[in-house]
Amino acid sequence: MFTGIIESVGTVAEKALLASGLRICIDTGLATELRDGESIAVNGVCLTAVSIGQGRFEADVSPETVRVTSLAGLDTGSIVNLERALAADGRFGGHVVQGHVDDVGAVTEITREVDFWRIKIRCPVALLPYIVHKGAIAVDGISLTVAKVEQSEFDVQIVPFTWDHTNLNSRSSGDQVNLECDIIGKYVGRILECSSLDEDV
Repeated sequence: MFTGIIESVGTVAEKALLASGLRICIDTGLATELRDGESIAVNGVCLTAVSIGQGRFEADVSPETVRVTSLAGLDTGSIVNLERALAADGRFGGHVVQGHVDDVGAVTEITREVDFWRIKIRCPVALLPYIVHKGAIAVDGISLTVAKVEQSEFDVQIVPFTWDHTNLNSRSSGDQVNLECDIIGKYVGRILECSSLDEDV
C-alpha cells in the first residue's frame, strides 16, 4: 500500500521491449534503500524492483499494466514519481493508494495562479462517478484533492512544494497521466451495484 506522498523523482535510463510487456531502468537516489523484490510505485503504478545497483533499479511491466497505464509512453530521460510501500510504523500523510491504476487521463490545461498551479485533466467517463469535489485522487501516484468536477474533466490545485518535488513541473497539455480513484468510493460503488442486482432477482 502507498499513500501518494512522493518520496523522490527518478529518471528513466533505459526502456526495453520484451516478448510481452517491457522492462524499465530508473536512475534514483532511492536505489540504495531498495532490496530485490521490494514494491515501489512508479508514476502511481506498483512495480517490483529487481536488479538493483549503481544508483538505479529495473522493473518489469506486465502486458496488462502496459495496457492500462501510461508507462509504455515513457522515454529515456522521462521524469517519474517514486514512492516505496508504506512501512507498518510509517506516517500516513495522503490517502490509501494501491498502485493499481484505474485508467489513463490527459492533461488539458495548466494555469499558474500566483504561487500555485491549477491542472485540468480529462478522464474516461467511467471514472467520473468515483471523482468527487474535495475528494482524493492519485494522479501519477500523487495524492491530490479534487478542486472541481465537470462533465469529462476535473481540476486539481498544486501547492508549490508538490510542484517542485514531483514530475508535475515537467508536464504540459496533452501529456498522459495515470489515475487511481479513491478505493473507498470504488467499494461503495460496488456495494450499490450488487444491491441493485439483488433487488432485480
